[in-house]
Amino acid sequence: MKLRQKIGQLLMAGFEGTRPSKAITRLIKEHQIGGVILFARNIESPTQLAQLTHSLQKLSPEAPLLIAVDQEGGRVSRLPPPFTQFPSARVIGECDSVPLTYSLAEAMAKELRAVGINMDMAPVLDVDTCPKNPIIGDRAFGKSPTLVSKLGLAVIAGLQDNHVVACGKHFPGHGDTTADSHKELPRVNHPLKRLLEIELRPFIHAAENRLASMMTAHVLYKQIDDKFPATLSKKIINRLLRNGIKFDGLVVTDDLEMKAISDNFRIEEAALKAVQAGCDLLLVCKSEEAQQAALETLIRGAEKKSIGEARILSALNRILRVKEGFLLPFQTIDPKDAKKMVGIDKHRQIVAEVEKRGTKKHG
Repeated sequence: MKLRQKIGQLLMAGFEGTRPSKAITRLIKEHQIGGVILFARNIESPTQLAQLTHSLQKLSPEAPLLIAVDQEGGRVSRLPPPFTQFPSARVIGECDSVPLTYSLAEAMAKELRAVGINMDMAPVLDVDTCPKNPIIGDRAFGKSPTLVSKLGLAVIAGLQDNHVVACGKHFPGHGDTTADSHKELPRVNHPLKRLLEIELRPFIHAAENRLASMMTAHVLYKQIDDKFPATLSKKIINRLLRNGIKFDGLVVTDDLEMKAISDNFRIEEAALKAVQAGCDLLLVCKSEEAQQAALETLIRGAEKKSIGEARILSALNRILRVKEGFLLPFQTIDPKDAKKMVGIDKHRQIVAEVEKRGTKKHG
C-alpha cells in the first residue's frame, strides 16, 4: 500500500445524491478512502440503498469500505419507512430493560446489514445532565451514568454481535453543554474528577467491554485542555483515552466541517491536529474540497514528518483490524433480499414493547 492509499484509509467521506457521485468515486478509486458515511440525502428506499452500497463496495476491490450511518433511533434516524422506526434513547432508558434493548439493537443491525451498512454511529453514551442542552437531550438514555453504561453496552453488544461496528459517542461527554457543536464550540468547565464520576463512566465501561470504535466531541474541556477541543487534543485523546482509559479501539472524529471546528480551525489544521492527537479516522461529511484538502495535508504531513510513520501505521492498523473483524470474509448483498428484513413484524413488535414499557414506567 502506497503512502497515498495509507492516508486515504484514514478518511471517511460523505457525498450528495442517491448514486455514487463523481467526487466519491474519485476519492475511493484514487485515494482508497477507508469509508463512506450516508445521510438521509443518499437514501430513497431499501432496494435503492442496497444498490448504492453495492456500487460503492465495487469501487473498492482492494479493501472493503466501512459504510456508516447515524441510526440512533428517535430524531436521529436516517432510514425512512418502510425501515423500522426505532424509538429514541430516552424511551429505551425509560423502558430500562437490557434484554429488550439488546433485541432492539439486534433488529437495527439486521436491517442495516440487509442494505449493506456495516457501521452505526451509535450508541450515544452522553449523560443527560443539562436540561438546556440543545443537541443531546432525548438522544441520551437518561440522567444516570449507571443507566447509560448498562443500556449503552446492550446496544453495543446487539450491534456488534450482528457484525455492525458500534461507535460510542461523543467522548469525553457532550451531555452537560448548552451549545450545539454543529453551530458553535461548546465549553465545559468541569474538572477531571467530576468527568470521571459522571461523563466518563459510560465510555470507560464500554471501552472495557469490547466497544470497537468511539467518536470524539467537538467540545472544549477547559480544565483539561483550554486550547483545543477534544477532537484535536492530545491531552484528551492520547493521554486520557489511550493511556488513561486504555482504549485501543478505533477513534473517529465527529464531522470536521461542523462549525465548532470550522469556525476556529482551517480544515488543513483540523485534519493534522486530529491525527496528531491520536484520532484514526477523520469524518468529512460534505465538501469534496474539504475532503481533498484534508487528504493532501495528511500526505504532506507524513512526507515532512510532522506526522510520524508510527502514528499513521497505528491508525491504519486499527482501521484494518476493525475491517477484518467485521467485514471479512466480505459478502456481497443482494438488493432483492433487503425487503425481506426491513420493517418486518418481529422488529416492529420489539419497538412496540419498548415503547409500551417505557410509557408505563414514565407515566
